[in-house]
Amino acid sequence: MTSSFSTELEELRSAVRSFLDDTTGESAVRAYLGAAEEFDRTAWSVLAEQLGLLGLAIPEEYGGADHGFTELAVVFEEMGRALYGGPFLATVAAGQAILLIGDAAASADLLPAIASGQTVATVAVAERGGRWEEASVQTRATRTGDGDGAAGWRLDGTKMFVLDGCAADLILVAARTERGVGLFAVDAATAGTAGGLRRTPLATLDQTRKQARIDLDGVEARLIGAEGAGWAAVEGTYQRVLVALAAEQVGGAARALDMAVDYARSRFQFGRPVGSFQSIKHKCADVLIEVESARSAAYAAAAAAATDDPELPLLASLAAAYCTEAHLHAASENIQIHGGIGFTWEHPAHLYFKRASSARLMFGDPAYHRERVAQLIPE
Repeated sequence: MTSSFSTELEELRSAVRSFLDDTTGESAVRAYLGAAEEFDRTAWSVLAEQLGLLGLAIPEEYGGADHGFTELAVVFEEMGRALYGGPFLATVAAGQAILLIGDAAASADLLPAIASGQTVATVAVAERGGRWEEASVQTRATRTGDGDGAAGWRLDGTKMFVLDGCAADLILVAARTERGVGLFAVDAATAGTAGGLRRTPLATLDQTRKQARIDLDGVEARLIGAEGAGWAAVEGTYQRVLVALAAEQVGGAARALDMAVDYARSRFQFGRPVGSFQSIKHKCADVLIEVESARSAAYAAAAAAATDDPELPLLASLAAAYCTEAHLHAASENIQIHGGIGFTWEHPAHLYFKRASSARLMFGDPAYHRERVAQLIPE
């Protein structure tokens, strides 16, 4: 995997970075720490309508641009650099889930609004154990209508750690039927008015990324795809979420390194910049190697996602394990190189450290993904 990108990808990167620099700087990030409002909807509209980022990997027939996951990886890397906290990852995951399950009617109905930014969406899979694993899905789906139609289902259960669960207009819920795990669409506005859907914000280490607990008590839902055939799409979505998060972690790590290097060049001790000291040089060099290696791992996985490569599960977990550790190490070393100021609330270093620490546990820690890699490598 080379580290070079086409002119089109670099132009995309430049446009996204410029947008994020203008709209989601440090002051904007801090404004939403603990705020009642979930995200900046004005910036969301620009992101969706003018840049078309939500439709990048959605086919043209459903209102998208019909690009691949490599383009998305570039966007996620830039969002990681900027600590973007809007529901982009959650909404992209929902769009991928709908595409992967292969329900043409649901795709035509739901994807155009996702691509345009009109619908904020998310996927609710994990329960109390926090894992995206089929055996962990205990939420029940009960048929209330007649025949085998998609309408006429009710959901009962609890979902945990749902990304942007309080802001989502559409929630795709993994629930168990008599035939297995299926994927169900819940209209959050309707379900919330009816009283069966309760959404509770969760206190998180990373306040730039919202998570929620979702309680479902007889909530009306629409079956997406065939009954009991949803887990393959959920697993495919999980792999793509890992790739997206890995790319985001590369961006966060690269930004932490840039901050550390800039400080090392400008901070003087004993009449010389601290970056001239051997110990600081070694720290920066080690992080640089990790960042570039992480970028290679993330984009190799993104290329696999773009082509539906059979090795995607392996590459996604490999990228998840490596990029997670590179991200956390870069964020930690950034604080160390800054010294005392790096530990203060006023400095942004802690925001990157909290993002790295939280992301480490979101979809399985490095040990979990190394175990997956070991199981997936052919004997």
